[in-house]
Amino acid sequence: MSTTPQQDTKDRPARLTVGVVGAGRVGPALAASLQLAGHRPVAVSGVSDASRRRAAQLLPDVPLVSPADVLARAELVLLTVPDDTLPGLVEGLAETGAVRPGQLLVHTSGRYGAKVLDPALRAGALPLALHPAMTFTGTPVDVQRLAGCSFGITAPEELRLAAQALVIEMGGEPEWIAEEMRPLYHAALALGANHLVTLVAQSMELLRSAGVEAPDRMLGPLLGAALDNALRSGDAALTGPVARGDAGTVAAHVSELRKHAPQTVSGYLAMARATADRALAHGLLKPELAEDLLGVLAGGTNGTDGTNGTDGGRGSEGGAR
Repeated sequence: MSTTPQQDTKDRPARLTVGVVGAGRVGPALAASLQLAGHRPVAVSGVSDASRRRAAQLLPDVPLVSPADVLARAELVLLTVPDDTLPGLVEGLAETGAVRPGQLLVHTSGRYGAKVLDPALRAGALPLALHPAMTFTGTPVDVQRLAGCSFGITAPEELRLAAQALVIEMGGEPEWIAEEMRPLYHAALALGANHLVTLVAQSMELLRSAGVEAPDRMLGPLLGAALDNALRSGDAALTGPVARGDAGTVAAHVSELRKHAPQTVSGYLAMARATADRALAHGLLKPELAEDLLGVLAGGTNGTDGTNGTDGGRGSEGGAR
């Protein structure tokens, strides 16, 4: 079955009416993608001005109503609200009788599986957890990015095929995640994607401070190659002064960061230790070079200039070993 959303749907009858509770960056994009597959968005709820603008851009002519009205109008409801809001929302909708038997209730939280929808399940709803492993901008480009995007699926076994079908219709790739593994799954994605943004932003700021006029142009090819190498080869792709055991270079880095961007030092040291651990474990970092390197990293944590590992502070950071 093709994983590309069907574009020519004008001659096909809509199969499901779709509602969105929470017009953040995710919900309108998923609803627009489902519309391309032949479903019909009929209602959306949003509170902030930004949410209303997103809904108007991605779901034009779809009325803005209350969450309860969304459930009253739609056969398939997307609950696209923040993780911490989701449990209370589900309980409230179930307690007020807004949930209808046979209604497909889909949340897009990475943290939660299907059990968070248990109150709705008891009211007769069909619970699905469909989390797109993608970063969203709140613009039409998000719909295009869903093509080939993996979705973490958690659902009762009898709804597994329905969940997979919805993901495929949006152009995504279904990936089954066990209920108890959802927090670990989400932590892995946050570690890779969210922290990557922080690292890249810090790197661009430092390059500007060093006089680079176009840090994005400089970093683009480098980071693209590093990401490609990492996805292909894992730890074998590690390179740079930490993996080589160049303690003097790392000490110079720490010293310069303390002068020009002290807020980046703790992150640099933490990532350098993690890199050293992995390089050692995979035979890339020679043990005879690791001791001086780890001493520099420990010394940097304790407020020295990191020029050597003899300040007596190494023991407090022994986790790097």
